Amino acid sequence: MHKKLVEGVITVNEEKKTYYISVGAGEIMRVPNASPWEFKIEATDEEITEMRAVFDMMQDNSIGDFLRAHVPFVEYSHDPTNDAHDESLHKIFTMIYELGDAEAKQHVKSLGILDGFKSD
Repeated sequence: MHKKLVEGVITVNEEKKTYYISVGAGEIMRVPNASPWEFKIEATDEEITEMRAVFDMMQDNSIGDFLRAHVPFVEYSHDPTNDAHDESLHKIFTMIYELGDAEAKQHVKSLGILDGFKSD
């Protein structure tokens, strides 16, 4: 952690660490061989805490999706838990794009998931 004085205000620059992300499993790992991963990123502790919160929210939404699946008259496109899941997934991929290495950025870009995202 580095402290820097800017115009009379002390700012703290957290050092970024390397993390390995598995979107499908909702895992954030510090060691590349701990489990399969898709994306390598550099992030501060605060950024990782934010990403973990989004993954946790996606897990909570998955429980809601499971319950909705047992109510046949609710359509996928009109279900708030699906909208929340889609928005969380978009947030995860946005963070991966912003924090990722060149390969991660290219992969996210090739998916087209960030192009014109809109949850109706």
